[in-house]
Amino acid sequence: MSGAIHHVDLTVGDLDRSTAFYEAVLPLIGFRRSADVPDGPIWAGAGLEIGLCPARSPAAHDRYAPGLHHLAFVAPSREAVDAFHDRLLDLGLDVLDAPADYPEYAPGYYAVFFADPDGIKLEYVFTPRWPA
Repeated sequence: MSGAIHHVDLTVGDLDRSTAFYEAVLPLIGFRRSADVPDGPIWAGAGLEIGLCPARSPAAHDRYAPGLHHLAFVAPSREAVDAFHDRLLDLGLDVLDAPADYPEYAPGYYAVFFADPDGIKLEYVFTPRWPA
């Protein structure tokens, strides 16, 4: 067993709107659009694929209901987190929490939190010693 995740598919309310969002954001952190399948587009990273699927109902995302709370992407450095935050602002995207230290999560944990168009919480995080 490898203990790795192969892919994550996110259900979105408006496929075109979310495709535009993820097409702007994911390449900034090392993903490339790799395919469009019948359900929607797929972006490939070093060890993970992110796919989009259209929602079947108009319900809003609630990260405190059963399902996905948030999705965190690995940053190579604190500087990368800061630069990514600047790009989010340049793109006019919804930043939930500006870059900050979160020592309660792990030593050196430094992250920015932001949201996609459906309110799915996303994170770009640097941890110098993970796992400890």
